[in-house]
Amino acid sequence: MFQIDRRLLVNFDWALLVTLLAVIGMCLANLYSASYALHSYGTAAYIKQAYFYVMGFALMLAIISVDYRIFMRLNYALYGIIICLLLYALFFGSTTAQTQRWINLGFFKLQPSEPAKLVLVITLASYYSRRDTGKGFSLKELFVPGLLALAPFVLILKQPDLGTAMMLVFIFVSMTLFVKLKWSTLATLTTFCLAAIPIGWKFFLKPYQRQRIETFLNPENDPLNSGYHIMQSKIAVGSGEKFGKGFLKGTQVHLDFLPERHTDFAFSVWGEEWGFVGSVLFLACYFFLIFLGLNVALSSRDKFGVLLAFGIISLIFWQAFINLAMVMGLLPVVGMPLPLFSYGGSSLLTTMAGIAIIFSIRMRRYMVGS
Repeated sequence: MFQIDRRLLVNFDWALLVTLLAVIGMCLANLYSASYALHSYGTAAYIKQAYFYVMGFALMLAIISVDYRIFMRLNYALYGIIICLLLYALFFGSTTAQTQRWINLGFFKLQPSEPAKLVLVITLASYYSRRDTGKGFSLKELFVPGLLALAPFVLILKQPDLGTAMMLVFIFVSMTLFVKLKWSTLATLTTFCLAAIPIGWKFFLKPYQRQRIETFLNPENDPLNSGYHIMQSKIAVGSGEKFGKGFLKGTQVHLDFLPERHTDFAFSVWGEEWGFVGSVLFLACYFFLIFLGLNVALSSRDKFGVLLAFGIISLIFWQAFINLAMVMGLLPVVGMPLPLFSYGGSSLLTTMAGIAIIFSIRMRRYMVGS
């Protein structure tokens, strides 16, 4: 199972590693600035995040050493474990800001909803690679994968964590469309989703969730309360102008106007201090990393590897897209981290584990797919 030979090193994706290190470097610099003026006790956020990066690289080394196809055999075991962790977090987990989504491990708090996203990718990739005939899935054939996605979706929604729960929907839809649906199935599901929107708005969304959407549509209506996050984020990004205000010189950040600046609104800090040019540079590196991951998916020689790499990249892309749109006021605030960039151990370790699987797929593409 554990093997390192010359062919693995020859097929190692060095471009992906260099791009990853560049993104991590920018992330640590940004987090240092974002937490520079925070009035907190204990270890600074950027130092904690550096520890998580070290843990992440150790995890990556372990995963890279393993043939990624082992996840096809272990997928249901991993799925069962993550469901148990979600249940434990729901009933016995730590509570913060009226949400119950963390398990206290002592050295850090695990948020099982984060690895649940990666486990769902592995589960769907395993299921679809076994059942895909190339003719497109019917509505009946989607029952099992839909059920596999529904269980963690409901548990995460109960925490409550609408943003992460919706990410499971994005993963399911992206991977399902990728393997192909019959036109009749696609039409039926599209009609159902459109009909469900008003029902979900009236009966399933909580008042604060509806308020977030209303605030997104008109943040100026309540600029000192529900619209405060979006307004301050837009001011921070816009005030960076062409070249930014300079490292550690962002006024929205260091005068305490911008909330959640080291987590959900980390990119607002970058935009203010480095401006449009710096933002374009960061986004170029970030989305080049995503492009390299897609290239691995397209070059994989077995169906499981293709689906697994595509699912992981979809996970990173949708989180990045939603976070960036959120901080610029283009989407409602839903508490979505920017992978690798926002502070948080569970999100970071999950993302690095996913990237490690992509490395493993790239390194073993010379092997005959099972």
